[in-house]
Amino acid sequence: MSQDQQNKSEAFRDSLSTVKDDGGRNWVYPKKVSGFFYKWRTYVSWILLAILFAGPFLKIGGKPFLLLNIFERKFIIFGQVFWPQDTHILLFLLLIFFVFIILFTVVFGRVFCGWACPQTLFMEMVFRKIEYWIEGDANQQKRLNAQPWNQEKILKKGGKMTLFLLISLLISHLVMAYLIGVDQTLEIISSPPSAHLTGFMGLLAFTGIFLFVFSWFREQACTVVCPYGRLQGVLLDTNSINVSYDYLLGEPRGKINKKDPGKSAKGDCVDCSLCVQVCPTGIDIRNGVQMECVNCTACIDACDEVMVKVDRPKGLIRYASENSIKEGHQKLITPRVIGYIAVLLILVVAFVGLLVTRTEMSATITRFRGMTYQERTDGQISNLYEVTFINKTFDVQNVQIKSSNDKYMVEASDEGNWILDGQSKVEGRFFLVIDANEVTEINQEVELLLLQNGEVIDEIKTNFMAPMPK
Repeated sequence: MSQDQQNKSEAFRDSLSTVKDDGGRNWVYPKKVSGFFYKWRTYVSWILLAILFAGPFLKIGGKPFLLLNIFERKFIIFGQVFWPQDTHILLFLLLIFFVFIILFTVVFGRVFCGWACPQTLFMEMVFRKIEYWIEGDANQQKRLNAQPWNQEKILKKGGKMTLFLLISLLISHLVMAYLIGVDQTLEIISSPPSAHLTGFMGLLAFTGIFLFVFSWFREQACTVVCPYGRLQGVLLDTNSINVSYDYLLGEPRGKINKKDPGKSAKGDCVDCSLCVQVCPTGIDIRNGVQMECVNCTACIDACDEVMVKVDRPKGLIRYASENSIKEGHQKLITPRVIGYIAVLLILVVAFVGLLVTRTEMSATITRFRGMTYQERTDGQISNLYEVTFINKTFDVQNVQIKSSNDKYMVEASDEGNWILDGQSKVEGRFFLVIDANEVTEINQEVELLLLQNGEVIDEIKTNFMAPMPK
């Protein structure tokens, strides 16, 4: 192949399939698809959507299964409560997630995008199905959009957008339930907008975003916004499994000569372009692995259906790696994969260790800002401290602060006892007092004990300021 031919064959990579030469939107009208993979993707989508909508109501030991309350900086993951003091543990959890995604992508490509991504689930298995039901297949949608506004167009477009709006509203309530919890979401819904104006505006904003994404932005969320597709160039290699076109079997492509089949192209590809017509991102899979491909398998089902009709073997487009197409065998375990597995195991072990050793109660103690020490008339020196307790359990806890050194006394209201409700944060103040005769230096390190229900659970070090000893 000459350099000019090679440049021409790679020209498709210079632009997005959804963008015209003049920069305008190239609207994608994917044809309806059916087949083995689409059937199983539908079944999987039902299960995942059921889990997604049931998630806010699921509980583990009386705790929410998943709560991502970024407003109060409280996260509940698999029934475990995490507060800002557990940031280091959450970082390990995020690292585990990212390394797993990298490992999964290196081996299996973008299977997640096509089978489990919420964007794909809602777009292809909910909104697209409604569009097919109301407006018809791709050609019918094109004709409807091209015709002038009349009763038919108003009814179909209006009915579709009404359903889109209702589903977007439902999704926005679901997202809110994951962010603030089911109880608070129900309270916002059942109260007048003026009672929870912030929550009400948040629901409207989420609804507008989802309606915009699924009615207009669509596949551009995957090809323009989502960074995952752009990471393919770094993550994928010739052993990664993708939805791939077998160019060794398919080329040279061409139409079948019905009068003289012997003159038909030698390759299995009959150049019907159905793989392009069913693609939700408008690409031609025969050009090779592309950033826009979300591995939805629509092209596999369309191609297999054609192969059956023309009496040729299925699998011209299939899950395969570049090496498996060229060499005829698939290699999953490579040194790169082994390296990622080792890193993932180390992170998992570290995460489990941190999770097992973390305390159910934590306290942060700091000297009161802007104050040094106080000299009392009875010959004592005191420092004022601020304390923040976080109860990570779901039970009421009694906590105390004491000094490990008997020279120091803790003075606080309720004799230094704080009562914390489950999953709560309490702030308080206390004095640390010492006789002036006991002072040995102007800045002394003090070790304070945190007691939970009378049992020492943590030791916290702080500083005590005092005047120059006499």
